[in-house]
Amino acid sequence: MTERERTAEDVAWGRVQRKRERIRSEIRRNRAGGHKIPTWLLAVVLGIILLGWLWLVVTS
Repeated sequence: MTERERTAEDVAWGRVQRKRERIRSEIRRNRAGGHKIPTWLLAVVLGIILLGWLWLVVTS
């Protein structure tokens, strides 16, 4: 039995399907939680860094 040659359209459709599945699995993982560092803590650290940078700019 011979297998037909894949067209560029077949290859592109396969890529789209794999991309969709990767996105779905990432969303599933994110919804499941289990994060090691809470989001609020990351936001606080970012705020401190930005305030420190602003303080350096203003006082220099």
